[in-house]
Amino acid sequence: MITVLGSLGQVPRDQEKPKPTTRILFVFDASQSMYGRWQSDTKFNIAVKLFSALLDSLKLQTNLELALRMYGHQKPFPPQDCNDTRLEVPFGKDNIARIKHTLKTTIPKGTTPIAYALSQATKDFPPCDNCRNIVILITDGLEECGGDPCAVSLELQKKGIMLKPFIVGIGKDFRKQFECVGTYFDASNETEFRNALKVIISRALNPTTMQVNLLDAYGKPTETNVNMTFYDNFSGLIKYNMIHSFNAKGLPDTLDIDPLMTYDIVVHTIPPVRKDSVKLTAGKHTTIGIDAPQGYLLFKASGNSSLKYLPCLIRKKGSDETINVQQFDQVEKYLTGSYEVEILCMPRIIVNDVDIQQSHTTSVEIPMPGIAVIQKSTNGYGSLYLEGKNGLVWLYNFRDNQQMQETLYLQPGSYRVVFRSKYSNKASYSIEKSFKIESGQTFNLKLYPN
Repeated sequence: MITVLGSLGQVPRDQEKPKPTTRILFVFDASQSMYGRWQSDTKFNIAVKLFSALLDSLKLQTNLELALRMYGHQKPFPPQDCNDTRLEVPFGKDNIARIKHTLKTTIPKGTTPIAYALSQATKDFPPCDNCRNIVILITDGLEECGGDPCAVSLELQKKGIMLKPFIVGIGKDFRKQFECVGTYFDASNETEFRNALKVIISRALNPTTMQVNLLDAYGKPTETNVNMTFYDNFSGLIKYNMIHSFNAKGLPDTLDIDPLMTYDIVVHTIPPVRKDSVKLTAGKHTTIGIDAPQGYLLFKASGNSSLKYLPCLIRKKGSDETINVQQFDQVEKYLTGSYEVEILCMPRIIVNDVDIQQSHTTSVEIPMPGIAVIQKSTNGYGSLYLEGKNGLVWLYNFRDNQQMQETLYLQPGSYRVVFRSKYSNKASYSIEKSFKIESGQTFNLKLYPN
């Protein structure tokens, strides 16, 4: 939101962005195999009991919504029904009791369409601008319907529909098969199942912070006030844009960042710098350093002349890529190093080996230009040239319109004009005139027939 300052010039209060709502969709296996014996009871009964205890611990959690999708619970096997999945409890507040009741009254009976269940989960998350979508899959078996859970999971993550899923494998280690789907937890016994659920919820809900130190040439975190873009390393989607800041103690600000993904961070210095594959630990503070030493570049003309709207092209030394177009009346920050600049005056001026140093302002000075006022008696065709040692260097074509006078800012030097009226039908009628420009002086040139 943009706040317009009032007539008294009050400074608007900062408004912190509200915390995102975490939405956890539990995809619960209720296939026939979940009736198998495991430890003290059937797999399904134990899973429901431990899962219900976890749900009870979440009753007071804020900014949290839960939903339940099940598969293998509607049609008996055989025959095999590979479309057997349904959202039993949609997202909403205070629906834990409903989820527990649904699980308690369900009888496992069908097959295991994991890929199809995950693909249908895309419909379970209503549109939301400030939500984290998490899927927790609880299963005791592998895909039985020929689907590809890995491909489905990757597609949903790339589209930004959900974060990397969590998978809890009951009774047998399915790590090799599920590592491509998401973060896998093996639950070979009841204790491991209980612990896996606790760890997953902790990762999903515990506050996680990070600090980005933008390091100067001396390795100190003194650089700031530049935008940082956080990309999801897997999908390439933008997750955060934040202008780097110092807190009241003069230290880099603490950021609240989702720990469930790996980030590529681009710091939009000129040119930009990046740090890829940044991982956070849920519930802990992570500090990372990114080299971003910067200095300043200023263009000025000799004397007291103030030039505006004169573009200057900036390139890294040895590169043809233009990284910025800086106006003459601007002071801009760049990463330390060597640059080449091209000042788009007439004639153009190229300066090599412009050295940007840490916290230092490098000045590039050019002679104060003069002014050439070109007056024409008629419309026509013509050009302005710089008189060089090796001949004429083209600079400018006159405008073929109704304007009888053109004013040009030129660097000190010798120039020549060649012009022919559009009403003359012989090349020999061309007018050719030479003149000189001095700093700060105005020269009037009349292109009248002899």
